[in-house]
Amino acid sequence: ARSRPRQSPPASAPRPPALKAPLISSEKLVIIGASTGGTEAIRAVLEPLPANSPAILIAQHMPGGFTKSFAERLNRLCNIAVKEAEDGERILPGHAYIAPGTAHLKLVRSGANYVARLDDGLPVNRHRPSVDVLFRSAAESAGRNAIGVLLTGMGRDGARGLLEMRQAGAFTFAQDEASCVVFGMPREGIALGGACEVVALDQMAERILKQVAASGRAQRV
Repeated sequence: ARSRPRQSPPASAPRPPALKAPLISSEKLVIIGASTGGTEAIRAVLEPLPANSPAILIAQHMPGGFTKSFAERLNRLCNIAVKEAEDGERILPGHAYIAPGTAHLKLVRSGANYVARLDDGLPVNRHRPSVDVLFRSAAESAGRNAIGVLLTGMGRDGARGLLEMRQAGAFTFAQDEASCVVFGMPREGIALGGACEVVALDQMAERILKQVAASGRAQRV
């Protein structure tokens, strides 16, 4: 499906300058999970990213019917294209895909491509979409080509999945306590040993891009 065209933000809300993203490989993927406080945390991560960022998949705990408008709002604010994920669509660089509020989002491989898979199965950790489901699929399908990011949220959804991503070779970030609305999910991920690095929210976008650049250099050596 075609991405919805981005609209310019109103003059009263100038777009922040995009961070530079050197040496980005289109094979890299950024996988984000969040719950309470996550809508603003996700905006803070996505808004500074340049248009040529790696593809991003997001599971945010949110009721059905709200994720589409959330994606549309971010699409207006960000340099990348942001949309609600659709089953079977190809995952492309420069795009962020948000799990619908009624389905799990999984990353799967189809030949040389990554595609989105929606699953309306039972809730996991009482949530659908579940961060653990998304993170686990990234561990299985992308391994060290993925970067995991666990943001603010109540409970423990995503903690086990973040660890599985790290064990599969992914570099993983957890948001620090001071910048979280609720530290529950990141705290659990850190306690399990799932986080390679704990980062303040206002530094997260820059750290993600630096990690993408570093891993791109390592792969070419």
